[in-house]
Amino acid sequence: VAQYDLGVMYEKGQGVAQDYAEAVRWFRAAAAQGDAVAQYNLGAKYLSGQGGRQDYGRAHLWFDLAAAAGNAAAAANRAFTAKLMTPQQIAEAQKMAHDCQQRKFKDCE
Repeated sequence: VAQYDLGVMYEKGQGVAQDYAEAVRWFRAAAAQGDAVAQYNLGAKYLSGQGGRQDYGRAHLWFDLAAAAGNAAAAANRAFTAKLMTPQQIAEAQKMAHDCQQRKFKDCE
């Protein structure tokens, strides 16, 4: 929870200088521990390109993981992201999500 909260602080510039890259770092740490909201936020950062490079495959991966944990907004954003991808890219993102789940969210980048 603390890692997610730090991500939000950096994302919004609350008590610290706004820094999307630092927000991504903290969201990634929380997401690796199975935090579905952090996974959603990480997907959103990859979708927008805030805090790093825009990557629809990684966005789909993190939205997929968050959706699997019951996050309805993640499922909607996964569907939106899929419209921006080729079928092959979607298949690759789904495989990455499956592999990530098998590794219990470790080394999912």
